[in-house]
Amino acid sequence: MNKEPLLQVRNLKKYFPVKQGFFNQVIGQIRAVDGISFDLHHGECLGLVGESGSGKTTVGRAMLRALSPTAGQILFRLDGQSYDLATATEKTLRPLRRHMQMIFQDPYSSLNPRMTVSDIIGEPLLVNGVSDRSKREQHVRGLLTQVGLKPEHMRRYPHAFSGGQRQRIGIARALALHPKLIVADEPVSALDVSVQAQVLNLLQELQKTFQLTYLFIAHDLSVVHHISDRIAVMYAGRLVELGTADELFRQPRHPYTEALLAAVPIPQPRRNLKRVLLSGEVADPANLPSGCVFHPRCPYTEDRCKTEVPEFREIATGHLTRCHLAE
Repeated sequence: MNKEPLLQVRNLKKYFPVKQGFFNQVIGQIRAVDGISFDLHHGECLGLVGESGSGKTTVGRAMLRALSPTAGQILFRLDGQSYDLATATEKTLRPLRRHMQMIFQDPYSSLNPRMTVSDIIGEPLLVNGVSDRSKREQHVRGLLTQVGLKPEHMRRYPHAFSGGQRQRIGIARALALHPKLIVADEPVSALDVSVQAQVLNLLQELQKTFQLTYLFIAHDLSVVHHISDRIAVMYAGRLVELGTADELFRQPRHPYTEALLAAVPIPQPRRNLKRVLLSGEVADPANLPSGCVFHPRCPYTEDRCKTEVPEFREIATGHLTRCHLAE
């Protein structure tokens, strides 16, 4: 693993305006991502978890500049140079995009039903200057074999495949240009449990083969633990905990992480589980509570939690958390 991170996110923010009235006046902001920072190292898989609406997908899309950030830096290191994707122009971004790809959540809507598998996987090659059709098809055959499909499948259309096979096609498309970074946005959540394991194992094999770096977005902690080196936990647009997968599962330091882990089913019927029940509703990103954004639902709340915003601080080597009571 290289010392210099492949990607550095610094104080990333993405706000969406709330408009009202005939003249669409801005009356507020939805803080989808509210000042998060982390590093992503070469060859690493960083899992990003949290409830629906916590801002996970927005982070992934902002990293790839599918969304323009409101503020912050996204420093992408390539061939010894560092590029700030947050402020880069389209001219600067265009040659960088081939090194950053995305695997989408829904394998049914992410593939064009009017294109054959050959055209779907070969399209990135065509856009990036590989005009020779025979070369594209040769490359597509190799990719199909690597993701566990047969080369003769390249003439078929997406409707002829199952959900797991479609996701493999999406993975092959993401690999077409041999990227360095892949953002996987809940790539197995729409699949059967038996197929999930196959796709996760495939992703791990491809990571070793192509020296890939993953940001793996999910809400299922057991899935994230299986594939991730480190795990970052998001709540209401902010990172609340970040650490190695084993450390986070062994000793969570934030009550929200503790609650998420308590909800993971364990295949031991006779074991007495400690249930952490959260009261109240998820924080409204358009009207966040004062102090710690988690305090209205936290079972350990003190007075200062309601007024003081906790810092995102390191409490053990490589283990960071945003909680006054972490110790």
